[in-house]
Amino acid sequence: MPHATQPASPRASLLDRIASPADLRKLEASELPVLADELRNFLIDSVSRTGGHLSSNLGTVELTIALHYVFNTPEDRIVWDVGHQTYAHKVLTGRREAMAGLRQYQGISGFPRRCESDYDTFGTAHSSTSISAALGMAEAARLRGEDRRAIAVIGDGAMSAGMAFEALNNAGDIHDTNLLVILNDNEMSISPPVGALNKHLSRLLSGRIYNGARKIGKRFLENLPPPVFELARRTEEHVKGMVMPGTMFEEFGFNYIGPIDGHDLESLLPTLQNLRTLKGPQFLHVITRKGQGYKLAEADPILYHGVSKFDHTAGIATGKDSKGGGKLTYTQIFGDWLCDMAAIDKRLVAITPAMREGSGMVRFAHEYPDRYYDVGIAEQHALTFGAGLACEGFKPVVAIYSTFLQRAYDQFIHDVALQNLPVMMAIDRAGLVGADGATHHGAFDLSYLACIPNLTIFCPADENECRQMLYTAYMHDGPTAVRYPRGSGLGVTPMADMSLMPIGKGEIRRQGKRTALLAFGSMLGNALKAGDEIDATVANMRFVKPIDRELILQLAAGHELLVTLEENATIGGAGSEVTRVLHEAGLPVRVLQIGLPDRFIDHGDHAQLFTEIGLDVPGILKRIEEAYQPNS
Repeated sequence: MPHATQPASPRASLLDRIASPADLRKLEASELPVLADELRNFLIDSVSRTGGHLSSNLGTVELTIALHYVFNTPEDRIVWDVGHQTYAHKVLTGRREAMAGLRQYQGISGFPRRCESDYDTFGTAHSSTSISAALGMAEAARLRGEDRRAIAVIGDGAMSAGMAFEALNNAGDIHDTNLLVILNDNEMSISPPVGALNKHLSRLLSGRIYNGARKIGKRFLENLPPPVFELARRTEEHVKGMVMPGTMFEEFGFNYIGPIDGHDLESLLPTLQNLRTLKGPQFLHVITRKGQGYKLAEADPILYHGVSKFDHTAGIATGKDSKGGGKLTYTQIFGDWLCDMAAIDKRLVAITPAMREGSGMVRFAHEYPDRYYDVGIAEQHALTFGAGLACEGFKPVVAIYSTFLQRAYDQFIHDVALQNLPVMMAIDRAGLVGADGATHHGAFDLSYLACIPNLTIFCPADENECRQMLYTAYMHDGPTAVRYPRGSGLGVTPMADMSLMPIGKGEIRRQGKRTALLAFGSMLGNALKAGDEIDATVANMRFVKPIDRELILQLAAGHELLVTLEENATIGGAGSEVTRVLHEAGLPVRVLQIGLPDRFIDHGDHAQLFTEIGLDVPGILKRIEEAYQPNS
């Protein structure tokens, strides 16, 4: 087992000789299994030092080696779906030393980024985009007359999204495009266990003899009457379908190959080499195992999916970093509330788009399995499914990350808000999320939600307020959104009792002079600290929609400067709502909007990012001081 091995000597190390895929292709095929062991050991040691995605990357070591060995990357394009399975890819493409700064401030990303390497052909982190992107690249090659390949590596549940099937449908209609889709099936959910027969058939069906005969036969049969041709076509499909689950993909117009063992290089290499010579859409089904080669990750791939730093020699992973410092996280508060509310109201049903653990729904799924729905990576479906349940008198709670809610925007507007249905969204990871970076920051939800009619938006400032707002939102007869950040808050213990809060009403938390700080949600803590420094009034606004118009006008009447603070883009965010209220009232009071700047914010420690963009206390005080300077 490779989780506690000694590092190989420099002379024995194949990995030390790999600075690019060109170096990889100089190795003998017989050396690649040794390289796979070295690479897997390196990943275990490296991720244990930095944190990151572990089990998914251990499962793609051999596949990554085989792809870069067979295909002429980066001329041939590889698009990695989701992107959290690309650590081996990064190591083999010249970023081995940079792995020491993985997901850290000013270090390399945990996902592919076009600006980071020519080998990162497409930026991915939200799932199910690879087939669409690779199809575009394949078509670009065809239009330019270039002989190169485009490969989409999709897996880890990403095939459950509608976008993947939209792309398959389109690709199958473009018969001349050289697209290879590789389904990295790491849950054994589609196919029976891989055996020698499947391995043999995969080599056979990807070979030139079979495909040549297939083409000749097709040309011959096309001259026969349509019923005869259709019978022959269906006969081929069903013969293949007897031993492999490819009929569906064949219906999309792909030549299906597989399943094959994704850890068996002796099977992977010849199959990929054969596929590289074939024209038109190809579909390769590989079976891999999450956590492969590290027994603890194999036994619990969910725990080892995303880990913080851990001692890999002792085999102790701390799992996802809660950033709670021993305090309850907002995710835990939501999970506890969900179970408490379900005990009170049998109409409650909970929906998640494949984020049971991340959204804090494990306990609910265990205690209320008949009222729990994991719809897979299908955010659009999740919202409209909830709308259908609401039409029939149920009370759906959709637990979703802010960054993933973006994918269901039309469904929320058209299917939920327009019909004024009581669907509640529990929006986790609102604001900056840290190491996952720009693709996962919840930077825009207030901006894109505030303009939607019928919607009520709650912004809890502490843990107890979150619990009470969840209750209030659930009891409201209409669409609601409760947005809360990753990790913990101010350390306020939630009350067991739940009570309704007055909707659209904020509160004064500190009375001061001259300057008023209007804090939304997670910014209250820093607002109170800044208020103490300059004797400013601090308001906990609590709601973005409906916003507390009366409180805003009251603050405007007694202060020279209003400062809005939000962990959201300032453009179209909560601060914009404050200025709208003042404009409508005809009040000329100055407003300073402080929030996320108009750029994508990189990955790094949350505190470091706050310092960089000026959302920490010194940054807030500096902006206020500058606002009072002459001509500012």
